[in-house]
Amino acid sequence: MKQKILVIGAGITGVCIAEALRRADQSVTLVDRMRPGDPAQTSYGNAGILAREAIAPILDQAMISQIPKWLLSKDSPVNIKWSYLFKLMPWAIPVLRNAMKDRIPQTMQAMNNLIYDTVDQHINFTKGTNAAAFIQKGEFIFLYPQKTNYLSDIYINDLKKSLGVQWIERDFAELKERDPALGDSYKFGAAFQNHGWLTDPAGYVASIANHFTANGGTFIEKEVVDIGPDRVTFKGGKEHIANTIILATGAWSQKLARTFGHKIPLQGERGYHIMLSNPSHKPDQPYMVTDAKYGLTPMADGLRCAGTTEFAPLDTAASKSPIDYLERSIKQVYPDLTWDGKGTWMGSRPTLADSLPMFGRTKSAPNVIYAFGGQHLGITMGPKVGQIIRDIALDKPTNIDLSPYAVDRFD
Repeated sequence: MKQKILVIGAGITGVCIAEALRRADQSVTLVDRMRPGDPAQTSYGNAGILAREAIAPILDQAMISQIPKWLLSKDSPVNIKWSYLFKLMPWAIPVLRNAMKDRIPQTMQAMNNLIYDTVDQHINFTKGTNAAAFIQKGEFIFLYPQKTNYLSDIYINDLKKSLGVQWIERDFAELKERDPALGDSYKFGAAFQNHGWLTDPAGYVASIANHFTANGGTFIEKEVVDIGPDRVTFKGGKEHIANTIILATGAWSQKLARTFGHKIPLQGERGYHIMLSNPSHKPDQPYMVTDAKYGLTPMADGLRCAGTTEFAPLDTAASKSPIDYLERSIKQVYPDLTWDGKGTWMGSRPTLADSLPMFGRTKSAPNVIYAFGGQHLGITMGPKVGQIIRDIALDKPTNIDLSPYAVDRFD
């Protein structure tokens, strides 16, 4: 039976859900206060990497010892607005608990189930659409200052290997042979296989949305300010009625979900990028600069350097220090790099305390479905999430265990 389904949020998660449901012959409306691909969306400014390897939680034991140094240093990939510390603690404390060794394997298995086939998922999902042209396949190389830094990740790497992640070790000579422009700050690499990236993440999201509307889907550019069991209220007071309402508004989901009773330890991790136009060099594939915690991705419009984490209220203006940090850091990778122009950006990644997303019907209003919490991996898991939420909305069985992502797991 055809349902009237409303999807709130037109980032990568929302557009994939809406398109998956449209293909299932449902009457689907997608709503957002901005158009898909808008620079204010988190989907706009990410590193664009289809990160099959990224199954570890956002924090593990090897990172915990680095936290004091990161927070106290002015030259750090992690920053905090100290006035925000008290509000951060209800999220930060369970994040630390979930970094313990007894919890990490279960988290990694649950994440692996979502992203192990990310490149194939994206290729299959966009087949026959203009979005397919944005996908590139290749290696994703982690750069380490020394091999000892790589070996310090042995516990996580062993778990990755057990879950099918594959990589090739590369010494400094091999890295330089493939990319002579590299400086000498990074002398060891791990080249992860079966990866991909997007040459324009915003264009990719917009292209999927355009395909959705060109083939019968509806997009409404309005802000949702309240959700009920069978309707939403737009800013200005107008209501929209639907059989099923899907909440996919990323870091802003907690506020809209407040009436349904579930505990949602969701934090917007503010990430930054610099986009270098007409750079003197672009690598053939993306890099992850492991000590500086950012990705370096060749894109259609230049070279994107994206990463860092800042903890601050969602509505706080962007900071200058993460941008300066990224610009200094890129010179450690490419000392001789020049460029004609530089664009900057900031967005908030939606991260739950156990590093896993939240999927499912709410207990108090079963017509409302949660679909948020993709942390740094919203692009990576987008098409798979679209299929999962489609099956939940249509009461169809899924082919993976959904209990790790349950909406009531923090209650």
